[in-house]
Amino acid sequence: MEGDQQKTAISGVVVNSVTHAPIGRALVTSGDQRYAMLTDSTGHFEFDLKSDPGIPPQSVWLSARKPGFLNEGEQGVNASPGQEVTLPLEPESLIVGRVTLSTGDAPTGLAVQLFFRQTIEGLPRWMPRGVAQPNSSGEFRFADLSPGSYKLLTDEMLDRDPESRVHGGPLYGYPPAYYSGASDFASASTIELTAGQTVQADLSLTHQPYYSVKIPVIGDINGPGMTVNVSLQGHKGPGYSLGYNPGDHRIEGLLPNGNYLVTAAMQGEKSMFGTVNIKVAGARVDGPAVNLVSNSAIAFNVKEELSDPRTSGSAFGSFRAYPGRADGAIPSYAPKSPRLHLQPRIESADDFGQGVYSSFRPPLGPNDESLVIDGIAPGRYWIRLHSARGYIAAATMGSTDVLHQPVAIGTGSTASVDVVLRDDYATIDGSVSGVGPAPLTVGPWTALAWISCVPLPDSPGEFQQVPIQSDGKFDFTLPPGSYRVLAFQLQHPNLPYRDPEAMRAFENKGQVIHVEGNQKVSLQLQLIPGDE
Repeated sequence: MEGDQQKTAISGVVVNSVTHAPIGRALVTSGDQRYAMLTDSTGHFEFDLKSDPGIPPQSVWLSARKPGFLNEGEQGVNASPGQEVTLPLEPESLIVGRVTLSTGDAPTGLAVQLFFRQTIEGLPRWMPRGVAQPNSSGEFRFADLSPGSYKLLTDEMLDRDPESRVHGGPLYGYPPAYYSGASDFASASTIELTAGQTVQADLSLTHQPYYSVKIPVIGDINGPGMTVNVSLQGHKGPGYSLGYNPGDHRIEGLLPNGNYLVTAAMQGEKSMFGTVNIKVAGARVDGPAVNLVSNSAIAFNVKEELSDPRTSGSAFGSFRAYPGRADGAIPSYAPKSPRLHLQPRIESADDFGQGVYSSFRPPLGPNDESLVIDGIAPGRYWIRLHSARGYIAAATMGSTDVLHQPVAIGTGSTASVDVVLRDDYATIDGSVSGVGPAPLTVGPWTALAWISCVPLPDSPGEFQQVPIQSDGKFDFTLPPGSYRVLAFQLQHPNLPYRDPEAMRAFENKGQVIHVEGNQKVSLQLQLIPGDE
């Protein structure tokens, strides 16, 4: 009887991935939700698959979760009857601290902002991670953080005590404070968190006079909506702020002493943009004015070098079938106009640029086939292009390769990008060694492995991630180019594939290949463990 149970039971232990200590009272569940239990005080659990009558014992996908640990329900293991497994949980990291005011007052109403260095489209950017309100003692806490790079700052706060204001004199307040004692976000210290680590990060705010700022706005203002950004010493980043008064057509607010770059962006039927430098030096500021000028446009000239005009652009082998067709055939009504299948995305190349443009303007007439994105404010941008037919073989703006370099956009002009589409995909097949058996329930979240194809620096090609779900075998298509091909146990959605310095960590992993159009290449890949 005991031997029969061992053949139908799955047991294991849930452990801390850092200390390897067992975790009690962790909830372990199967992917199909048929099994669930809490671990005992030693972290152990056991499921008897015979307890479900009528269903023969099969492998199941198991995951664990518990408050205070990350990746709840997202990572797990495929377990077979008679097997004993280990489920690691990564402990949360924390940033805690205390805010103190130079006046000794309580920081009532103050907000502390946390930013996280996140990889987007293969490049790192600073993104908001959360806001905390200090208690009456000034203490704050950010929990449930994953390992990574963080920065910390406070909002501005005006003094609410009327007795602190001298009649006819300036208001007082607290400029934003950046950890640890920096003058702006760019020079703020980066907090590097490891798994399970708690970092103490205190912030001190200094009481300073604030002065009235009024900046007239000149231009063809066509609506009340205007975005105003304020940068100390021209260093972009969060912290200071002004607002727009549509009734008086001017930017208004309060700022402490300093040199600032003020930018204004008007969106609407006619988008416009303007900048002005101001200096606050112990007195109110009136002007100079911001002159709004028309934003720019980018036109796309598409040359299609397609062997099959009905080619689908998906790169996942069997997934290249046209949506909705079980037989994989591409119907005659498949989109043929570049307007229907070219997908542009223009995003700021600056750490804090919020401008993202991704829609072609409507046709100006029945015969207008131009592909133009209007309303782009001056700045540096990455142009990301995807196509539902074929792949992006080349994209240039003059002598600039926009697939690998950002472009500078001025004011009131139309830039032109030449795009070439091809469909001479290479075919990649092979297998990944080291993967386990297929789980009972399969889907993208239970993929046995993930293949990442990373174009080498300055090489043509497109980054791809392909799920592997059965027997470790794969078969997919890939645009021509030179690649490092990596097989990960877990998906890496934030892989910094456009950052050569960050990718050096994978120099000795995977295989480097060069594929030409219509070439077939077979690979044997070694699985990279989940903790790498």
